[in-house]
Amino acid sequence: MQPAVVRIAGILHPDPGWLKWTVDLLTQQWGPVARISETFLFDHTDYYKSISPVLFRTFLSFQGLAGAGDLADWKIFSCSAEEKSGENRRVNIDPGYVNGSRLVLASTKDHAHRIYLRDGIFAEVTLRFIKKKWVSFDCTFPDFSSGLYDDFLDGVRSDWLGLINSSGGSWVP
Repeated sequence: MQPAVVRIAGILHPDPGWLKWTVDLLTQQWGPVARISETFLFDHTDYYKSISPVLFRTFLSFQGLAGAGDLADWKIFSCSAEEKSGENRRVNIDPGYVNGSRLVLASTKDHAHRIYLRDGIFAEVTLRFIKKKWVSFDCTFPDFSSGLYDDFLDGVRSDWLGLINSSGGSWVP
């Protein structure tokens, strides 16, 4: 049985139009949005400057529980969605999940702190929840370790707790 998690996606986008395009595509695949974060200026790296010189990050969480073992499938779908945005992709989609103790993100890039899943997809524990707060690692991206997204993640974690409690802890994917 897979661990039950709440699926999230972090979307890097140049403007509200591309955010809407991405939300529409993701909801067709993953169902209704449960939460949407505020939109943050993304200026912690210029790695994605080929998308746009000015980028924003918005997070979504999706209704219901999902199986953590499907993370690689979520990233594969996200990569195909990015390709649909154009020759020079206009969005970057980082799928992941939240449960009671962690935020896990998927990546196509290998690194010492990432674990290979399959089909070129890796997973990393980006943040952990300890003593009622999100705590980073030395390799956590600066925007995540800054605490900027903690309020959104707190809400998603609360949703996870409510869903797990209402299922009696016996959720099956």
